[in-house]
Amino acid sequence: MNDGFCKLAGYNRAEVMQKSSTCSFMYGDLTDKETVKRLEGCFEDLHQEQVEILLYKKNRTPLWLLLHAAPIKNEKDQVVLFLCTFKDITALKQPIDDEAGKGLSKFARLARSVTRNRSTLLQFSSAQPSTKFDSSRPSHLANMMNLSTDVLPQYRLEAPKTPPHIILHYCLFKTIWDWVILILTFYTAIMVPYNAAFKVKTMDQLPLLVIDSMVDVVFFVDIVLNFHTTFVGPSGEVISDPRIIRMNYLKSWFVIDLLSCLPYDVFNAFQYVDDGISTLFSALKVVRLLRLGRVVRKLDHYLEYGAAMLVLLILVFILFAHWFACIWYSIGWMELLSGIEYGWLPELANVTKEPFTSPNTTASDDLLGGPSKEMRYLTALYFTLSCMTGVGFGNVAANTQTEKLFSVFMMIIGSLLYATIFSNVTTIFQQFYASFARYHDMLNSVREFMKLHDVPKSLSERVMDYIVSTWAITKGIDAAKVSSVGELIGGFPMRIGDKLS
Repeated sequence: MNDGFCKLAGYNRAEVMQKSSTCSFMYGDLTDKETVKRLEGCFEDLHQEQVEILLYKKNRTPLWLLLHAAPIKNEKDQVVLFLCTFKDITALKQPIDDEAGKGLSKFARLARSVTRNRSTLLQFSSAQPSTKFDSSRPSHLANMMNLSTDVLPQYRLEAPKTPPHIILHYCLFKTIWDWVILILTFYTAIMVPYNAAFKVKTMDQLPLLVIDSMVDVVFFVDIVLNFHTTFVGPSGEVISDPRIIRMNYLKSWFVIDLLSCLPYDVFNAFQYVDDGISTLFSALKVVRLLRLGRVVRKLDHYLEYGAAMLVLLILVFILFAHWFACIWYSIGWMELLSGIEYGWLPELANVTKEPFTSPNTTASDDLLGGPSKEMRYLTALYFTLSCMTGVGFGNVAANTQTEKLFSVFMMIIGSLLYATIFSNVTTIFQQFYASFARYHDMLNSVREFMKLHDVPKSLSERVMDYIVSTWAITKGIDAAKVSSVGELIGGFPMRIGDKLS
């Protein structure tokens, strides 16, 4: 529906979109019934038709239109829509007796008709170039109005044309790349808090340094690809203009992605780096967790599936437990360095008979001994999961004021996550068994009805067989509900409605 037709008919686009393609909303008293039947037969039999029809504008002003309807086929040679072209030929027809012409004399009506025809001919002559007329060659207007099969377009999906250095955001390579980035983002969400809390010096663990450096390189390559990847604009169109793509990325995720791909592990690996600077680099690595926002955006279209939603919630619960375990260990370590001897880390050292020792008299980060890092992390994770699930056994407890405050906060967050997961589990199982329960309720109701009315056994068996067979075909889907959805959105288009019925 173009603006030219809306301007010609006096309707706006929203008023025309929900109307019939036969333009029945523009019919009037003088509209020819035979022409209407020809037009309706064109849409029913899927063939071309050209008619001259008298229609009425929104203000009920009559106008003659040359209407040509042509079926458009897809790549499977199936008619999927119609192309309707309209040509205003009112000036070429006999004057119509309307309200403006009433009361005029015969001479005045004749003068009005001549004036209208003369102005129309002047418009046509001014629009045509001053070239020599060739009667042996058909005009361009005639070809366009005839709409032969050579002229008609084909309705099919075509890949948008993009510059050679621009990648489509839905191509196979970009899809695989996004999943790689997704996996590496989860790896970052696990390792960054652990390395920051336990102050892991990557120079001591060369494989970890190599892996983290490779992850940084992949994230940097992702930044370069994002400058050359299309995206969907606000109106739903695919944006492939390089300048617009770069400006959009610079305004959205560029700063966060740049901070997340800086090689903090390389700086932190050198032995001469001061402990304060090392702590700063470890803290800056937490910025990488902001990439999880992109993960949520990538997984958004999977959230409509119940099983995927459940798996995602469980992963989020485990991820929160891991983060809380790292924070819990950091609290215990800082209080141990400050000289507090009744925190959870000294208690763990007493239980395992592996006390912490210091090479000097002042508290520093050079504490030696104590339980292994694996033991400390597992104990911290055990405590956080106990608090979040509400099944703590008391063998690991919060003793200091800071530990108790954090435990209260962790219990509140854990209870919310716990309730969210189990409410979704209940909803998912209800969806799984809703159709099954409705089927058995219907069978029980039919059996009770036939017992109440003493229906013969042979007829009862036939009724039950019919119900079981019908359910096996329809799978419990109610066609009335599908139709009601169409009514809520303003009705299905005519061609879709005919196929559904």
